[in-house]
Amino acid sequence: MDQFVAELRKIPPITRFLCGSSLAVTIPVLMGLVAPYKILFVRELVMKKFQVWRLWSSFFLGSGGINYIFELVMLYRMTDQLESGPYLDRSADLAWQLLFACGSIIVATIPFKTYIFFRPLLVCLAYLSSALAPPGAQTSLMGLVSLPIKYFPYVMIGMDLLMAGPEAAAQSVAGAVVGHAWWWSVWGAALGSQGVLSNAAQAPQWLRYLVGEGRAPRPPPNAGGVAAGLAAGGVQVIPPRRPATSTSGGGHQWGQGHRLGS
Repeated sequence: MDQFVAELRKIPPITRFLCGSSLAVTIPVLMGLVAPYKILFVRELVMKKFQVWRLWSSFFLGSGGINYIFELVMLYRMTDQLESGPYLDRSADLAWQLLFACGSIIVATIPFKTYIFFRPLLVCLAYLSSALAPPGAQTSLMGLVSLPIKYFPYVMIGMDLLMAGPEAAAQSVAGAVVGHAWWWSVWGAALGSQGVLSNAAQAPQWLRYLVGEGRAPRPPPNAGGVAAGLAAGGVQVIPPRRPATSTSGGGHQWGQGHRLGS
């Protein structure tokens, strides 16, 4: 048991929190211990009845079956690559920027009346990690086809379009837009530059203490200096998206963000 805990502690704190949150939300729903309606994002319940936990839980409800295993692995790999690379020793900054990214995803998906934000979050992280990857880095499509990592988020959107329909793809596009805004505003679009919000994107001191970084913030590297932080040989596997089907029979499609009752 001690060895297992020691291995868990080796995982960077934000990666550990995101993956742990996903397991804590998804597994009880899949096992029937918690009704999915209790954790979906419903704006009226958040604003009027102060069910604020939905702001957290709605970002971590994954798909069911084998799809969820792929999604969890992808969440781990992308977050770990960021936290062990460009955000090395800056986990608090990653957490701070993630808060704003999640808020932006909620705003960006308002037109779609989205109840689950897990997929837009994955695409957002995929866009940022792809933008910060070294030139020429490759990834794989389901372990079968290699392609430049810069195309990875667009392939995810295309898979969502084919497997779950235009609405799911539109939600993923919103995640990509937020990811692009994150990369541009914090890291800068040109090599050797910094984003216009790079200073404001540094975490406050209380958050640094919360994640165990009770010291002065490490200066963020510019966009041209992060390539060495991401391994060029890293491989990510795109999970197949479950095809869109009617839920009139009483079933639900976890993580696809369809309107309730569709």
